[in-house]
Amino acid sequence: ELLERVKKGGGENAIVRHTQRNKKLFVRERLRLLLDDEGFLELSPLAGLDMPYGDVPAAGCLTGIGKICGVWCVFIASDATVKGGTIYPIGVKKQLRAQEIAMENRLLSVHLVDSGGAFLPLQSELFPDKLHGGRVFYNEAIMSAMGIPQVAVVCGSCVAGGAYVPTMSEENVITDKIGTLFLAGPPLVKAATGEDVSPEDLGGARLHSQVSGCTDHFAASEEEACKCIRNVVSTLSYEPVPEEDRDHDSPLYSPEELLGLAPLDYGCTLPVKLILSRLVDGSRFQEFKATYGTTLVTGFGHVEGHLVGIVANNGELAHNAALKGSHFVQLCGQRGIPILFLQNTAPQPAGPASISQAEAHSNRLKAQASMMAAVACAAVPKITIVIGGCFGSDSYVMCGRSFSPNFLFLWPNARVALVDSRHFPTAPPAGDWTGEELELKQLKAKLEEESSAFYSSSRLWDDGIILPQDTRKV
Repeated sequence: ELLERVKKGGGENAIVRHTQRNKKLFVRERLRLLLDDEGFLELSPLAGLDMPYGDVPAAGCLTGIGKICGVWCVFIASDATVKGGTIYPIGVKKQLRAQEIAMENRLLSVHLVDSGGAFLPLQSELFPDKLHGGRVFYNEAIMSAMGIPQVAVVCGSCVAGGAYVPTMSEENVITDKIGTLFLAGPPLVKAATGEDVSPEDLGGARLHSQVSGCTDHFAASEEEACKCIRNVVSTLSYEPVPEEDRDHDSPLYSPEELLGLAPLDYGCTLPVKLILSRLVDGSRFQEFKATYGTTLVTGFGHVEGHLVGIVANNGELAHNAALKGSHFVQLCGQRGIPILFLQNTAPQPAGPASISQAEAHSNRLKAQASMMAAVACAAVPKITIVIGGCFGSDSYVMCGRSFSPNFLFLWPNARVALVDSRHFPTAPPAGDWTGEELELKQLKAKLEEESSAFYSSSRLWDDGIILPQDTRKV
């Protein structure tokens, strides 16, 4: 339901105004014209969904990965039905994450710009700092120096910061009658000089194609602009992905069953091999150290024909399990094999109550520290999926966001928090603790809210919520 709501952008009225009054294509129609038939992986579609920006339903920009002429591309597309494509803080964060993915994976970037620039009332949250809006242009320059091409379509209003994106791209296209490019629009010209000027005369397609030279290609329609960009991509000397004959088997058990297997009690009582048997090709899994440290499952399998090392929680990440994980991650790093982490950790136990428990606790921490170092230093692609609960330091050990996995996805049932709110006390210890009970209950409710997958994904702490049955495809 949330994904369907997001697909409506600024809402049905805004889409009607955008498409009928302004005669523009909806952002998802533009993408359909650009993309090859294989489809599109949208990144963090729920970003900004519950952010405190009044009635803004989403981030105002859509990011994702797909192919043009067989070449993998990252797409950053303004959704002008959301406040005219105005950039909010979460939109800046979304653009920067897409550029990070492009740089890590050397993917061509395609910008579809239809933006009113920065939302000025929140300028302190999106302009002055190092990882605010200006970083987008810095990244464009760095990517050019790295030899990673960027192309842009001016398919609407490009005002202020929005004007730099296409002009810093290798090649850009502007669409007649709807594409405009200027630092300040007609209202500000009127306010500053008293002069009346039309958007077309101030920064329209013909002006920039014939006079200023800011744009490289003139398109009479949006369809022509998308065709032009596809032609540009074909001339960038960026090799298409080779069509590999990678025959692979489907799992013996249907991935559709993952919807019913997604763990809800976060206690790791569900054997993780039930999940793996529905993820890997032919349900074949070559386990590593099968009978040692069994609360962590490690081994090799293929997903859609690709060999991966798998590190999956199967209970509390105990001392032996962490040592096994450290060894296995180092093997993957040595062999250049990508690692898939499946997070579903048991809640942290209560603190040690005896000397022997304290020693065991210390040993576990040392083993986890060893695995953290191995995960951080393994120079291979890492993809993390939170399939259940992930609490405390186990998030670091299992390559959570702070350990920079190449991608991090969540199942809808996922929970990520420092502590499990269900194990959080709501009654104070015996004694005179007037008012403490209410405070503890409020804190528990806050922890419960902030640990949900939707809270995380709305703030771009991950690359999106995916349906369990789509995991292999993603």
